[in-house]
Amino acid sequence: MGDLLVNLQSSIRLIDLLDVGIVAFIVYRVLSLIKGTRAMQMLTGLGILGIGFYLSSTLELFTTHWLFSYFFDYLILIVIVLFQDDLRRALTHVGKNPFFSGASAEEELEMVDDIARAATRLAKERIGGLIVIERETGLKNFIDTGSRLDSRVKAELIYAIFVPTSPIHDGAVIITGGKIAAAGCFLPLSNDPNIDKRYGTRHRAALGLTEDTDAIVVLISEEAGEAHLVKNGKITTNLSEQELRQTLAALLDLSRNQVKLPKRMRSWFQALESGKRRED
Repeated sequence: MGDLLVNLQSSIRLIDLLDVGIVAFIVYRVLSLIKGTRAMQMLTGLGILGIGFYLSSTLELFTTHWLFSYFFDYLILIVIVLFQDDLRRALTHVGKNPFFSGASAEEELEMVDDIARAATRLAKERIGGLIVIERETGLKNFIDTGSRLDSRVKAELIYAIFVPTSPIHDGAVIITGGKIAAAGCFLPLSNDPNIDKRYGTRHRAALGLTEDTDAIVVLISEEAGEAHLVKNGKITTNLSEQELRQTLAALLDLSRNQVKLPKRMRSWFQALESGKRRED
């Protein structure tokens, strides 16, 4: 046993341990990203096929083994096709942009207040709208689909953008770097088959964007006359101006100057973290 340990010690280098550690970390991060998603189910299916490939070789099932061999010859292409959404989502996190990097704490709180006031006014007048707040994942691709503004975040401006007579009311407003980057932007629709049938295109766009990025979306429903908040593909409905202001401040880590969140908002945060369900 002593000789074995000596041989192992002499043959294993520190760089080998680092190499193994890097691979283990990558595998852990990949499994963490796909846990609880459809990608995990597809990965499980590929694992079952791999077991079938091994058994067909061991048991000399030549025809079955040939079929599995033909399948695994194109494994790389199959993985790219099956996991294209998950690969795209992972790559978008390679480059990250800090939220409100050019704004002070006071300006951030002022912007949150303007967003809450604009959303509440739009909801009362039953005017639909989408207000997207960029966080770490860049949204340049979506900004480029709209009309560039590069203006300060003001409640009156947000309201004017979504008034039906405005030429850029149809689409989303995207806020990045503490400013309204663009309006009239097009967002990707969610492909989740379990979305409530009552939700229209605006709801699906808000859910679709937050499924693929870490953005926060304030959704104003013209049918219900309510302001909703969407994050991580989950929606909470009918928020008052105060609840919207406090929730945005908490999500954007501005809670140092905020009062304690209402009980129903704390429950919603817990639901977001656990990923248990989509709130109606």
